[in-house]
Amino acid sequence: MAAGAAAGAWVLVLSLWGAIGGGQNITARIGEPLVLNCKGAPKKPPQQLEWKLNTGRTEAWKVVSPQGGPWDSVAHVLPNGSLLLPAMGIQDEGTFRCRATNRNGKETKSNYRVRVYQIPGKPEIVDPASELMAGIPNKVGTCVSEGGYPAGTLSWHLDGKPLLPDGKGVSVKEETRRHPETGLFTLQSELMVNPARGGAPHPTFSCSFSPALPRRRALHTAPIQPSVWEPVPLEVQLVVEPKGGAVAPGGTVTLTCEAPAQPSAQIHWMKDGIALPLAPSSVLLLPEVGPQDQGTYSCVATHPSHGPQESPAVSISILETGEEGPTAGSVGGSGLGTLALALGILGGLGTAALLIGAIIWRRQQRQREERPQKTRRRRRSTQS
Repeated sequence: MAAGAAAGAWVLVLSLWGAIGGGQNITARIGEPLVLNCKGAPKKPPQQLEWKLNTGRTEAWKVVSPQGGPWDSVAHVLPNGSLLLPAMGIQDEGTFRCRATNRNGKETKSNYRVRVYQIPGKPEIVDPASELMAGIPNKVGTCVSEGGYPAGTLSWHLDGKPLLPDGKGVSVKEETRRHPETGLFTLQSELMVNPARGGAPHPTFSCSFSPALPRRRALHTAPIQPSVWEPVPLEVQLVVEPKGGAVAPGGTVTLTCEAPAQPSAQIHWMKDGIALPLAPSSVLLLPEVGPQDQGTYSCVATHPSHGPQESPAVSISILETGEEGPTAGSVGGSGLGTLALALGILGGLGTAALLIGAIIWRRQQRQREERPQKTRRRRRSTQS
């Protein structure tokens, strides 16, 4: 009687969702007890009845005797003829049949198809994105549902409407795992989207879990609302030190690639149009420059939203001995030579003019001194 009272306390509200060939489809929650009624059986002994079951625990039909046996911990017959399963598990899914004969000799059969279920915890979006970039694929997040049975499905929503993969701007990567001991499922769904330029700046994404059994409510995640930003054109500049790119033999040249982008772009270097086999870096250092370092250099900045962008090229050259490189605010070497030549010519002309002027002045001076002497000689010759 104690067993019967306990069984009465454990009877579940069974979910009957259809009858086929006189059988009933029943769902029971994993870990909870289930009582199946043997229709037509007398409420008290003596009884003529037989329970048979075919589940994940059996290889074929198993007969459970009202007299009890080694299967009592899994399933046993109660005094009123009902079958008690104390703790339903995945292995208890299957078919249960009872055949009973009442005291008047009338035979009644009962047929049940039992399935078990486990409601998972509330799904959640892990690694949610806080920002999305328009024009490129972005990972929104991964929706995870753990501990459910049967597996069920995950689905995404955008602004409250179903979001379906289209192979273009929306893609979903799904994964299903089953625990080796409990048999419960873990579902994962990773969402990738490519926001359109000029679209909503703050879209709302959410995910829901739908059980595989009918009349079970879906479970929803908390929504996330990342912001969408549109990238500005990427301008790549190359700064060279010393300015102009001319350096004495054995000197050092520093090239710095400036590409203002968030997140940072990857920088690669080119020489004479050929990629240099160097690790990505925004700075290229050329120590102890020699003839092999001369050439045209540029940098290439690669960013997911822009693609590769190349900077204007700069030339690196080696100064000849005694030659000075151009500096900011100064005239180039050829200009200095021309200026020096012009000054030299002007200086020479000035000196020649001074010499000629001195010679002419000296001659005039002599002529003035010679005139009085000639005058005296003429007077003497007249008097004589």
